[in-house]
Amino acid sequence: MIFRDEINLKKLPLHIAVIMDGNGRWAQKKGFLRAAGHEEGTTAVRDVVEGCAEIGVNNLTLYAFSTENWNRPKLEVDLLMKLLVSSLKKEIKTLQDNNIQLKAIGNIQSLPKKARKELLEVIDKTSSNKKMVLTLALSYGSREELTNCIKKISKEVKNNDLSIDAIDESIINKHLYTHNLPDVDLLIRTSGEQRISNFLLWQIAYAELYFTKILWPDFRKEDLFEAIYNYQNRERRFGKISEQLD
Repeated sequence: MIFRDEINLKKLPLHIAVIMDGNGRWAQKKGFLRAAGHEEGTTAVRDVVEGCAEIGVNNLTLYAFSTENWNRPKLEVDLLMKLLVSSLKKEIKTLQDNNIQLKAIGNIQSLPKKARKELLEVIDKTSSNKKMVLTLALSYGSREELTNCIKKISKEVKNNDLSIDAIDESIINKHLYTHNLPDVDLLIRTSGEQRISNFLLWQIAYAELYFTKILWPDFRKEDLFEAIYNYQNRERRFGKISEQLD
């Protein structure tokens, strides 16, 4: 187990993204309904958010609900939306106390009216907070994001507002949901699965990937610190060789 004092606070990832996986399996292992796993998962969210704020991580993005998750049983989807509303109401104090700004990426218009209203209210209430940005990926899919990005750029080219020759990485970044966020440095996935699941495909181009068998409801800030410690002990070359880094 890694503790806070073992982390090099001068080498923190600028942006951590988390695929919070394993709520259902956690519940099934304990003989509970899947709903219990989702509810327990909110405890992990609070602990990880507080852990990031505690050590000074600037950006944390959580994969809360994917575009594919709409295909789950209606009862489970309804529960997740209700849980989103109740969690936002409960966690507003945590966000304010830790000076955390809430943002959201994804097809927010597809959320139920009540969930969307609560989300936008909390985003507005925390908009002046400066210590950390917490981004919830809701009704989010990276392929959909990239498709929308291409459509927006194509429209600008068609209207002669943008030259084809001017299109580069910065133009693409400008048209993504995450245009105000840095690229992901560290991507964490819980539950033992080792795949990206249509999450931030463009933004993780040079991210360090960290997979753990811990199910999300059991994940705590000490596990986050272990992932960061692991990250800090890797050599990030970005296409160069070790000697060039030295």
